[in-house]
Amino acid sequence: MHTGTIIVTGGSRGIGAAISRRLAADGYAVAVNYASNAASAEATVATIEASGGRARAFQTDVADATAVGRLFAEAPDALGPLAGLVNSAGSSGRFARVVEQDVAELARLFAVNVIGTILCCKEAALRLSTQRGGQGGSIVNISSIAARTGGLPGIAPYATSKGAVESFTRAFANEVGSEGIRVNAVAPGMIDTDMTENSLAQPGARERIIGATPLGRIGAPGDVAEAVAWLISPAAAFVTGSVLTVSGGR
Repeated sequence: MHTGTIIVTGGSRGIGAAISRRLAADGYAVAVNYASNAASAEATVATIEASGGRARAFQTDVADATAVGRLFAEAPDALGPLAGLVNSAGSSGRFARVVEQDVAELARLFAVNVIGTILCCKEAALRLSTQRGGQGGSIVNISSIAARTGGLPGIAPYATSKGAVESFTRAFANEVGSEGIRVNAVAPGMIDTDMTENSLAQPGARERIIGATPLGRIGAPGDVAEAVAWLISPAAAFVTGSVLTVSGGR
């Protein structure tokens, strides 16, 4: 069993909730971050506690630097020393062709997916760095195979934001490796969550994706959670700056 606190942004639903539950099962205390859905966050916390784990919900807009600083101050105070971070908070943006995209919506997409990831990594590094009195730790950013494939028509800005997350992951890993911090990313394929509901609802989309996936199915949140748990754990002690694809072969 592992010790310490892991902050999971976007931890209330879908992939983030599965990650929160999986890390709690490994013995970590989990700070379940959410943006607005308090009920889902508290439900995730309740599930963890019912299984004997420790968790607490924290409301934070990850694109707000002040709020992120407060999250990283309050979570360790409530649950124990920080051991790692999972950046699962994300927005898919508006499902539309590029010519139909709105600049304000694009700014919000990148504020959450890219700037939010960077802000959280900054706060985590300030506390984990062995050069600053920390004990080191592990950070996992959630990307998408859309960063490589471009994704389905209608999500070009989302795919672009995830490409930025992967570039940042590699660069940040180089920057903080000497400080005892490992930084990796997981790139899921199509996972059945409320975030992908619109994409999968397009006529024939589910069938096309399953047909193009060597393992012949849509992914489940737990598939991603298992990969994250390994990267967070000491079992991946010599892994940093990597992007682990969890896509069923796509």
